[in-house]
Formats: sequence, C-alpha cells, structure tokens
Amino acid sequence: MQNSIWIAVFLLIILPMLERRRRRNAIIKHVLYNKKRNKENNKMKELAKQFIGKECIVYTVTGSDGIVKGTIKDVADDGIIIERGDGIEAVNLEYVTRIREWPRNANGKKKAIFD
Repeated sequence: MQNSIWIAVFLLIILPMLERRRRRNAIIKHVLYNKKRNKENNKMKELAKQFIGKECIVYTVTGSDGIVKGTIKDVADDGIIIERGDGIEAVNLEYVTRIREWPRNANGKKKAIFD
C-alpha cells in the first residue's frame, strides 16, 4: 500500500515536469522552423530584387500552371509585384520556387515560350 502512495506522489511530481519539457521542446522547434523559413524567404527576396525591371518567368507551387510571366516591378517583404500584359499580379514569396529571366536567342530577341 505504501509503495502505491509513493508511486502516486512520484507521478504527480514527475508528469507535470515531463509535460513542461515536452511543451518547451515543441516551442523551440516551432521558433527554429520559423527562423529557417524566414531565412529562405530573405534569400528569395534578395534573388527577386536582382530581377526588378526585367522580364521574367516566376515558378510557383500554386496556380493553374505554376508559372507567372511578366516584368518584376517591385519586391516587398512578403511578395513580388509582376506586371503582365493583362494587368498586375502579386505573388507570395513563400510560394515562389524559382525565378529566371526570360530566355533570349542569339540576336537578343525573346524566345517563344509555349504554355
């Protein structure tokens, strides 16, 4: 009987400590994940700034075909403003996987890109 009391007391002391440790570890993982994600966003933001004023193809993980074609006009903290033939489009940096300048032939003219 006395052993079961000690076990109950032990569990009442240890279980809350283990729960706090688990929560703390989960918070640390969440903070580190957010820092890593922001670092990647900063890299993409710096890359996008190199293409301001140039005709580009922006590849995304969303959208019907995953490609946005147009001239990059501005890069903000969370997105890219792209001027297209039919208007302006904003693309979230979190969804951008790749940016490249529009391909050109040897004469400097734009190559045709088929949809």
